[in-house]
Amino acid sequence: MNKIYLEDFRFLLSQKLPWENLRNKTLLITGASGFIASYLIKFLLFLNKEMGLHLKVIGIVRNKKNGDQKFAEYKKSQDLKILVQDIANPLKIKEKVHFIIHAASQASPKYYNLDPVGTLKANVLGTYNLLELAKNNPLESFLFLSSGEIYGMTPAKKITNETSYGYLDPLNIRSCYGESKRLGETLCVSYSHQYQIPAKIVRLYHTYGPGVNLNDGRVFADFIKNILTNENIVLKSSGKTTRSFSYIADTVCGLFTVLFKGKNQEAYNLANENATVSIKELAETLIKLFPQKKLKMIFEKRDKKELYSESKITDNNPDTKKLSSLGWQPHFSLKEGFKRTIESYN
Repeated sequence: MNKIYLEDFRFLLSQKLPWENLRNKTLLITGASGFIASYLIKFLLFLNKEMGLHLKVIGIVRNKKNGDQKFAEYKKSQDLKILVQDIANPLKIKEKVHFIIHAASQASPKYYNLDPVGTLKANVLGTYNLLELAKNNPLESFLFLSSGEIYGMTPAKKITNETSYGYLDPLNIRSCYGESKRLGETLCVSYSHQYQIPAKIVRLYHTYGPGVNLNDGRVFADFIKNILTNENIVLKSSGKTTRSFSYIADTVCGLFTVLFKGKNQEAYNLANENATVSIKELAETLIKLFPQKKLKMIFEKRDKKELYSESKITDNNPDTKKLSSLGWQPHFSLKEGFKRTIESYN
């Protein structure tokens, strides 16, 4: 196992979370070959080995080849079962499931123009199918991974807490993501209200770390790739927009915090408030982290032929007091997190 992963997993294991709640349980995770979900699964398998929890993990992937590649080192594991299925279709799972984490979603802006319908289906039909599955299982907790995009357009520089809703234009193709996440949240709350499903919601911002797809299309992935390939960092905007960045180990710790301790029918912002910076500041930080590479920041106009749906949201300033009240705090600074990420690829 990669050294950085191992250090991350040991950090997570040391956190004061009720890992014993997972003993002899089955946990279902969608989007298993994705960045966050695959990290979750690998940590759970590590946890299983370290604590002897006899936990069974079921990972759902849409593409068998991607799943095989992502979990090649766990091919002989008896603790992991990979199912190939589109979650937009009804789920037929024989095992009794105790925990569900719905992480399947197209989160990169490059998909919003290319496949808006696919984006909608995972967040709406996928959530519906999982909640229907939950009705017939001894479920202890259901966690829906939503997004800070659901807040839409809010006043500039406004600190966004869990009740700070702005508008989304339903006729803007990019709204396929934010609107479908909103409906996914409403599905969770409705099923929890009507069928007593223990559903909780986490609103993620930008998560990065070891294993992130360097061709993801999001700006931080482009910057990481630039550093690794010794290329100047190219900005295709003014770089003035602000975004909040959370290192993957901090994000995963927050996810488990809500899974175990969160209140049903409620949502929690998950971000590192101390790592909220402009895109330009992020580029400058990465360049300074590796001065030996002598890289520069360059501004270019975006090619109109690029299938990229640009966000009109200029500022991400999340308030995470609600999640902090459950005992969670971010551990990794922006500099440390990106340094670990880049070093994990070497």
